[in-house]
Amino acid sequence: MTGLDPVIHAATRLRIVAALNALEPGDKVAFSALQKMLGLTVGNLSVHLTKLEAAGYLTIDKTFEGRKPATYAGLTAQGRAAFEQYLTDLKALLGETP
Repeated sequence: MTGLDPVIHAATRLRIVAALNALEPGDKVAFSALQKMLGLTVGNLSVHLTKLEAAGYLTIDKTFEGRKPATYAGLTAQGRAAFEQYLTDLKALLGETP
């Protein structure tokens, strides 16, 4: 066991990664839908997405739908692998408790 990934381990980031991992590889979710799903403020979600993006775990795509800006987030292959490793490490950690 290498220890729990500190980028994913923060409760809010863990919820974000778990939600995005439920999508098919390559799929993305709208920022507003993710915000509503997780019950986060715009600022809180934005900060955590930025941290995950900096780690290479997700991509943020900004586009326009008509004249309105739209932001989409999706896990990268690296993010999916990191989440799987996190789950493996967590199970190993829990297996070590009496």
